[in-house]
Parts: sequence; structure tokens; C-alpha cells
Amino acid sequence: MFQGASSLSLDAKGRLSVPTRHRDVLSATAGGQLTVTKHPHGCLMVFPRPEWEKFRERIAALPMSAQWWKRIFLGNAMDVDMDATGRVLISPELREAAGIAKDTMLLGMGNHFELWDKASYDAQEAKAMQGEMPDVFKDFSF
Repeated sequence: MFQGASSLSLDAKGRLSVPTRHRDVLSATAGGQLTVTKHPHGCLMVFPRPEWEKFRERIAALPMSAQWWKRIFLGNAMDVDMDATGRVLISPELREAAGIAKDTMLLGMGNHFELWDKASYDAQEAKAMQGEMPDVFKDFSF
């Protein structure tokens, strides 16, 4: 289970340095192989390859009425490998799609990560915090 937030910067070549706390797990469970694709909320999803394969099968099984969503998730997926220092290249196309230039937020979301442009994430979080909590939290005890 991946959790936690990391504020990271892409280098000049568009590489992201995976936080140390996740590197060993990603090496052991996925051989350092990851898949990056678009997320409908304006960020990127970063999957360890075994988790991506499960997600890909679920998406591929969707009916034709979801064909555009299949294109968005599967057609934009890029396989990447962590290098010896734990960096992964985020393609220019995916960086552009998520509005990522340099400063990012990497969020552990259980079986995958979300990669956000930091300014976009901060704005979305502030907006969410100002609004009402969804009904599913009405009976949730904190």
C-alpha cells in the first residue's frame, strides 16, 4: 500500500526521483517497472507494472460505450523503468497533459500513485477543503 505525499521537482530532462521509501517496494514487487497514464482529474496515475496490468484488464473489458475512456487510459499509457538512482522519465506528452512543468506532488493512493502539478494540486485541495464533505463521510468517525 502506497500512502503519503511527497513534494518533488522534475529535473531538466523530465525525470522524477521516486522517494526512497517507495523504491525498495517498487523494485521488489515490480522490478522497478512502472506505467504512467492520464487521470480524468488532470493528474497522472503511476502504477507498478503488476497493478497496471490488473487495471488495464478492467479497462479493456469495458463496453464500447466507454471507448473514449479506453483511449484516454490505454492509448496514453507509457511504460517506464526506474533507473539505478530511482528516477523515472515522465514523457513530454504526459507532462503537458497534466500541466506539469517542474514542481509536483506525488501521492500514494494505495495500489498506485497520483502525480500532480503542485500548483494545480494545491488549488484543488483548497477548493475541496472549502466545500462540503461528500455524503459518504456523514457517518464516518474521525
